[in-house]
Amino acid sequence: MSSFNTIGLIGRLASANTQYSINRLVNFLSKRKVKLLLDEETSTVLPGEGYPVASRVELAKKCDLIIVVGGDGSLLSAARAFAGHPVNILGINRGRLGFLTDISPDEIETKVSEVLDGKYQTEERFLLNSEVMRDGEALSEGLALNDVVIHPGKFIRMIEFELYINNEFVYRQRSDGLIISSPTGSTAYALSGGGPIMHPNLDAIALVPLYPHTLSSRPIVVAGSSVIRLIVSEQNNLNPLVTCDGQSQTMTQPGDEVIITKSEKALTLIHPEGHNFYETCRTKLGWASDTGNT
Repeated sequence: MSSFNTIGLIGRLASANTQYSINRLVNFLSKRKVKLLLDEETSTVLPGEGYPVASRVELAKKCDLIIVVGGDGSLLSAARAFAGHPVNILGINRGRLGFLTDISPDEIETKVSEVLDGKYQTEERFLLNSEVMRDGEALSEGLALNDVVIHPGKFIRMIEFELYINNEFVYRQRSDGLIISSPTGSTAYALSGGGPIMHPNLDAIALVPLYPHTLSSRPIVVAGSSVIRLIVSEQNNLNPLVTCDGQSQTMTQPGDEVIITKSEKALTLIHPEGHNFYETCRTKLGWASDTGNT
C-alpha cells in the first residue's frame, strides 16, 4: 500500500539518459499499482503506453506526489508550478550537481520504493516573490525557489541601482548585478558569486553583489520577512534584466523598482530517509569527509 494516492511524473526531455530513467520509473510504478499521471510534455517520450496525461495545473490539483526526473533546473521549474499546493516533490537526479534532486539513477527502485512505503523525510522550502514596478503599477511578477537576479543581460557593462531594505537606504551600487537568494539558492548561483551557504531551514535571504565596483561591498544576510527594494538608476544607459531562477525574465528601464519578498507559497520536498544537508554539501561540493577522528 502506497503512502500516496496519485503520483505525477515530470521529466526533462532533452536527455536520452533522462528518458531511460523515466521508462524505468514508469515500469517500476506500474508494478506497484499506483495511480500515475504524466505531464503533457513528458508523455511524448512514452508514446502509445496509454497512461493518463495531465497539464501541470491538473497535476497540482490531483496529485499528492510529483516525481521530477532531471536536474535542479527541472525541479526549479516544477517548484514554481506546484508551490502553494498540497503536493510533495521528489527529485531523481539526471543533471550535473543535483542539490535538489537527490536520488541517483541507480537507486530508483530502492529509494522510490522506500518513499512509497512511508520511509521519507519532508522539508518545507520558501520561495521568493519578485515584482517589477513602473510608474506605480506592476509590470511583471515572478516566483523563484533559488534566486532573483538583476543583471545587464548579454552586455558586459556595469549597472547602477539603489538598494533599500524595509524602506531603509542601504547603498547605491555599481556592479554587474545583484543576486537575491533564498536558503535553497545559497548553494547555486549565489555560491559562485561568493555568497554564504545557508541551511535550508533558515528564515533568511542573502544579497550577493556581482563584481561590485568597490572592494568593501560584501554579501548581506537579512531576515526572511524583509522587503527588499531595488531602484534602477536613471544613470543606466541599458535595460537591466530581472531573472527568476534563470528561467523567466523581465526587462527593466531606468526608474523602475524591483521588490523582492518572501512568498506566501511554500514547497514541500521529500527526501529518502537519512538525508543530511551537510552530507550533501560534502558530496556535491567536494568537502573533506574526514570526521576528525585520530
